[in-house]
Amino acid sequence: MLLVRNSNQVPSLFDRFFDGELFDWANQNYSETNTTLPSVNVKEDTDAFTVEVAAPGFEKGDFKIELNHNTLTISSEKKVENETKDGEHFTKREFSYQSFSRSFSLPQTADGEKIEAAYDKGILTVSIPKREEAKPKPAKMIEIK
Repeated sequence: MLLVRNSNQVPSLFDRFFDGELFDWANQNYSETNTTLPSVNVKEDTDAFTVEVAAPGFEKGDFKIELNHNTLTISSEKKVENETKDGEHFTKREFSYQSFSRSFSLPQTADGEKIEAAYDKGILTVSIPKREEAKPKPAKMIEIK
């Protein structure tokens, strides 16, 4: 059976909400454990690959970066528990727990021995240099004898 939307009707806001990417956003940006996955930029230039992870509110000690068999894994686990003093009573207490894990397969041109990372203003930047033999070389003039 083929369903066709009646072209004589103007789509309602309800229809547009479920047709757009907004409705699908939850499925793309949450992991199987229902935790938010940070946005990532991956850039490449002639000398290196750069991975930028948007993770505001973290500290550099919250991250774990591991390279295992050409798979780079960036993860974090952060727990925030508010202390309660003796004799205090509360009617509501909220715990904060944030975690994520993102993995990337590195190409053969990447030099895994020289990976560096820095965290500044909510952005974790991982620099992955290319192997010397993978970098483009300038044209070589060959002398004719």
